[in-house]
Amino acid sequence: MNKIFIDGQAGTTGLQIQKRMENRSDIELLSIDPEYRKSPKARQAVMQAADIVILCLPDDAAREAVALMDDHTRVLDASSAFRVAKDWTYGLPELHPEQRKDISEAQRVSNPGCYATGFLLAITPLIAYQLLPKDSLVSAHAVSGYSGGGRNLIERFQAQAIGEQWHSRPYALTLNHKHLPEMQHYAQLEKSPLFAPSVGHYYQGMLVTIPLFREQLAFSSSITNLQEVIADYYANEPCIRVHAVNDNASLIDGYLDPESNNGSNRVDLFVFGNDRQMQIIARLDNLGKGASGAAVQNINLMLGTEELTSLET
Repeated sequence: MNKIFIDGQAGTTGLQIQKRMENRSDIELLSIDPEYRKSPKARQAVMQAADIVILCLPDDAAREAVALMDDHTRVLDASSAFRVAKDWTYGLPELHPEQRKDISEAQRVSNPGCYATGFLLAITPLIAYQLLPKDSLVSAHAVSGYSGGGRNLIERFQAQAIGEQWHSRPYALTLNHKHLPEMQHYAQLEKSPLFAPSVGHYYQGMLVTIPLFREQLAFSSSITNLQEVIADYYANEPCIRVHAVNDNASLIDGYLDPESNNGSNRVDLFVFGNDRQMQIIARLDNLGKGASGAAVQNINLMLGTEELTSLET
């Protein structure tokens, strides 16, 4: 029986991870008396008893938790504290062919950010096939459900009365979103992308869009070529579905629904546009493949169990 301790299990991501794992016969979820949950000694004891510790904490609290651990403790961190840190493995199995093996053998794994997951899955094939140069100036924009902001943002959005709702709210307007370091690093871009995120007035679901001009590509390529590169890269990935060019059948009255993958660990990749201007769009559940689903997928790899156990694709 594998023993798992979720530090921060009362938060949005922690609750979602627990929900996915609580009925598994191969896992025992350890807990700590609420009276002692802030006691370093009590937390150290339960961490030492666990095969893997999952951290669902703010960045600073995650750093403090890691400082309590010995070198033998295996950990998955869901914060952004260690995503580009040395000696940590990035937990996006589909990123490169060797990534699964690295995750399965890692002592310390960082769970990807939700926006970064969509961005990286969309752009990585282009970099890998040398279709997009590493020195490219890349931009991306995205919209996420408000659950991505945690409990405080959820409460603020849900407090809005009908007629006063915040339908879309761009943020990180100084272009310093905390997911940018991992987006640039793991895409192997020489320059940081320009990233413009926003929050929509719906609970969960996400679209991440990368617009491209043909002139940005390393060699002349049609929109069909672009889609074929992406489809070939993910041909054997069960969680990634690459759609046909301009897949109008996936639209609802001409609109792309950001909520269609909610509850799943699936990522849809779309290519819309024409041979002069193109856009790649990733659709995912920000609480699923963008957070708790990715965490469970990584834990399965670390434990050596079937990768998609407890996950819907």
